[in-house]
Amino acid sequence: MSRRAAYIDAGIGETRGVVLLDGFPERLVIERDGADPMDQPGAKAVARIRKIEKAFSAAFVELPGGADAMLPIKPDGPQLHQGQAVAVELRSQARRGKSALVRLLEPAEGPPRLLEAAPGLADRLAHWAKAQPLTGAQAREAADAAEEAVLAVVHALPGGGTISIEPTRALVAIDIDLGDRPGTEAKRAARAANLAALAAASRLLRLKALGGIIIFDLIGRGHDGAALTAAARAAFTPDNPGVAIGPISKFGTLEMIVPRQRRPVAEDLLDEAGFPTPLTGALRLARLLEREGRAAPGARLLGRCDSATAAAFAAVQGGLTEKLGARFALEAQRDWPAGRIEASSR
Repeated sequence: MSRRAAYIDAGIGETRGVVLLDGFPERLVIERDGADPMDQPGAKAVARIRKIEKAFSAAFVELPGGADAMLPIKPDGPQLHQGQAVAVELRSQARRGKSALVRLLEPAEGPPRLLEAAPGLADRLAHWAKAQPLTGAQAREAADAAEEAVLAVVHALPGGGTISIEPTRALVAIDIDLGDRPGTEAKRAARAANLAALAAASRLLRLKALGGIIIFDLIGRGHDGAALTAAARAAFTPDNPGVAIGPISKFGTLEMIVPRQRRPVAEDLLDEAGFPTPLTGALRLARLLEREGRAAPGARLLGRCDSATAAAFAAVQGGLTEKLGARFALEAQRDWPAGRIEASSR
């Protein structure tokens, strides 16, 4: 039977929530200080209809704070018009190149404003894990490991072999590699790897917050379609409602759809070029200095980073001073690549 555990790492400038499934990271939620409260699934607000696109059966609405979101219009729903105020609930966060998705609650009055915040981080973790979140050093370790797994492309499979998970604008491609997986009979080894890949991929997609069209490049030929479909259905049960699984194609691929709710975690951590954002680098440097400070009580600490990260560090410097005191200094290295950080004591 699968077992889940939850962790909350309350750090400087951000709080990270983690769910582990049988000891492996399954979900990572990052909440940074000063984030828009409307940018969480479940938040409710009054929005203003900015434009109606009848050809797409949708309206574009202005949320509190000025961000746009798409509101699907149902044929049997209430008549809407431009400029109208409506109460909506955020269903899916905005991501790069895509607006947030909201659902209509009822007509409303007044300017755009938040009506009800989304469930808190502890509540969401409890919903997923059914367990009281743990804190402290083990939570920091779990969050760091989850972040590392989010950004990895290649992941090991239990029993041998790997899967590679690579998102594109259109879909998420998952390649299964048998590697050095043991087995005297090739077809049996391929079947075992494919089944292991479905289970691992379901967990990793939840961790990375990836959804939409998912395509698995299966190993081998002559697949047992019924067995693989049943395994996929069981593995992706936590993502329902909305999971749809297609038949295995003549090319040996399995296609499915997994609903999206959250923005891909990598978009919160990395810029469009794939480098850590300045704020991500600053938060990581704060954690690194904090760890160095615990290892060397009373010592002077030195943090080094690229110039953009140094500029973003101002947002977390006060919180770090409260924890460590004024015993650290920061040096910006103009020739360092984005995201490179170091901390030392002296």
